[in-house]
Amino acid sequence: MDDAAVRLTTVPGEPEAESLCMFLRSNGIECAQRPTAEADSAFEGFGPGGMREVLVHASDLEAARELVPAHEG
Repeated sequence: MDDAAVRLTTVPGEPEAESLCMFLRSNGIECAQRPTAEADSAFEGFGPGGMREVLVHASDLEAARELVPAHEG
């Protein structure tokens, strides 16, 4: 099974990325985040540190997608 890191979503800053990763980790999903260039995003240039992409293992992607709406609440 391929368990490479895949993009779950993008968020407009590092605090948002860390918040989402903490939420995912508390639900048993390993998570990482990193800067990303999103030139076509309406949020480009907003948020501390610019756009961030949130990454999870490919095997956790479906479960993580189901959790995102609960985090956005």
